[in-house]
Amino acid sequence: MTAAARWGEALAAWAIPDAILAAAPESPWGFPSGVFVEVARAALDGPPTPTHRRAAAALPPGGVVLDVGSGAGAASLPLAPPAGRIVAVDQDAEMLRALADLGAGRADIELVEGRWPDAADRVGPVDVVVCANVAYNVADLGGFVAALAAVARHRVVLELSARHPQEPLGPLWRHFWGIARPEGPTADDALAVVREAIGAPVSTERWERSRSFMGDRRPETVAWVRRRLCLPAEADVEVAEQLDRLAELAPSAMVTLWWPDQAE
Repeated sequence: MTAAARWGEALAAWAIPDAILAAAPESPWGFPSGVFVEVARAALDGPPTPTHRRAAAALPPGGVVLDVGSGAGAASLPLAPPAGRIVAVDQDAEMLRALADLGAGRADIELVEGRWPDAADRVGPVDVVVCANVAYNVADLGGFVAALAAVARHRVVLELSARHPQEPLGPLWRHFWGIARPEGPTADDALAVVREAIGAPVSTERWERSRSFMGDRRPETVAWVRRRLCLPAEADVEVAEQLDRLAELAPSAMVTLWWPDQAE
């Protein structure tokens, strides 16, 4: 079995059982848009991450960055400068508008509403591609990565958590529903897919994320976890109690992959 096929099977195992999903009072997917805006603002105010550094190292002055699954721009806005133009691709028009607002005056911003790689034909060649915290939502990761590489003149930089971002919620699924959630795939599995897809060496850097994406938003965090677990609002108190027992809400161990490795 190929690395890409193993990745797809491992992601498919995360599907919520049909009976639970059908009874869910709200959609379990997505995040509050304000979270992405806060993360992007924190990225602009804080020190650069390894993802930012690896992308900036390959950017010529005034260069073009493509941010795939951009959210509000946490992966790309800190690159301006040296970037002179940012092309942002996301399915969420609200997120794209937020990125444009945050990026005003920093760089020229081009917004592309759509899903990658379906939107690839609306994107021309760029200097550097960044794609952060998207891989675990992509079943065909090999095709996704190949499309990223096809538009990059100098480098692709892919960021993801070392473990599946939903893995920390496993104890809550056992508590409320009596079901076990998968343990994979992992960033190592993603690395194998990337190597297989591009047929060239891939560099990696492991690092620690300094803050949880929702750690300081208690009511919003409880509501998000409750929706993710397909529970009614009446479960918020019990969800909060169970959250207090978790060591972490989201993995802090991160991995940045990039290729090729020139321009250091």
